[in-house]
Amino acid sequence: MSRLQLALDLTDLGRALEVARACLDWVDLLEAGTPLIKSVGMEAVRRLAELPRPVVADTKTADAGRLEVEMAAEAGASVVTVLASAPDPVLRAAVEAAGELGVEVMADLLGVRDKPGRAARVAEMGVDYVLVHVGLDEQAAGLSPVEEARRVADAVDARLAVAGGLDPERVRALSDLGVDVFIVGGYITRSPDPASAARRVREALP
Repeated sequence: MSRLQLALDLTDLGRALEVARACLDWVDLLEAGTPLIKSVGMEAVRRLAELPRPVVADTKTADAGRLEVEMAAEAGASVVTVLASAPDPVLRAAVEAAGELGVEVMADLLGVRDKPGRAARVAEMGVDYVLVHVGLDEQAAGLSPVEEARRVADAVDARLAVAGGLDPERVRALSDLGVDVFIVGGYITRSPDPASAARRVREALP
């Protein structure tokens, strides 16, 4: 069964917690987004971990794989993101630390040219999820993760996560791929009624 991850790509921790609490009935995971972590540090993870949902720390780790996984796990994260474009030793260190600490690693393919090839490689290294991700600036340029997700899903046997401008319509367009985690941010966080927006996405999940 697919799960819904709420990406809190905000910079105000109070607002992030407000949106998270409003959406608890409709989401499975809470993401301390990269802007939020850069704004208030691991306090974002600690505060979200007080709520009754697993927390994803979107650190986008590119170096110091063990250290950053340890920091996020200590703060209460259940999942930590690492850039798939990072050198292999970074991925291996993150996976090793995650295994010791009982957390999971999500490898973010943001910026990777050969997404199917790199996805297969990081899956071999033991990451728990492969994330097909179209970033905010790419979304502004009109890009969508739908086609890339299909290419990666065909190439790799790993749990798949998808992020990047998702809304109910795009979630339905990906419903046949066996996506494990749909990551939705702006459609919910920018809505005047985040809980209703989260419910609409939830109802679109396969």
